[in-house]
Amino acid sequence: MRSPKPRSRSKSNRNRSVGNVVNRVFDSSGPEGKVRGTPQQIIEKYNQLARDAQLGNDRVAAENFQQHAEHYLRMLSEAQRDQDQRREQQERENRERQSERDRERSNRDAVRHVPEQSSFDPATAPQPDVFDMSDHSRDNGLVETPESSQQSSMQIVDPLATVEASQSKVAEAPAKVVKPRAPRKPRKKPVPSKVLAEPTA
Repeated sequence: MRSPKPRSRSKSNRNRSVGNVVNRVFDSSGPEGKVRGTPQQIIEKYNQLARDAQLGNDRVAAENFQQHAEHYLRMLSEAQRDQDQRREQQERENRERQSERDRERSNRDAVRHVPEQSSFDPATAPQPDVFDMSDHSRDNGLVETPESSQQSSMQIVDPLATVEASQSKVAEAPAKVVKPRAPRKPRKKPVPSKVLAEPTA
């Protein structure tokens, strides 16, 4: 039974594994028996046989040996050309990878140095608007304490609104006298309970 796929006999369609032709051992069937070895060894052997044939005045045998040598020479040169292309491609890829690594390294170094030079400064960031939500009436829902009664008797000043005015007044106006706080009332000492619970007999 024949395969449905027609087989092409052209050289370009041949599945030749070029793999490691340079070091591969071949068996060559020449006119004077088998020659075994790597392509370079076979080429040298056939060239030696061609010289011997020329010295023996056998032109036909010399031409035959030279053709065999040329065949292995073509195989060897093609394998070496493929190896050179692969090596060049690998070197090119290595150079590209190295340049990519260098670029990434320089980017990382640049990112590391940028925060040191221009670290985030909250003072330069846009500031939110401050609304005065305080109720200036007497009842703000808090329990009256001595500290809060002193603060309520003093005038409450909005620091954001009067910063510029206070800076200009500092040079003109004499220093204000800060009123000292009233002395604190002594705290009542708790009565120590000597007996927590007396047992009933």
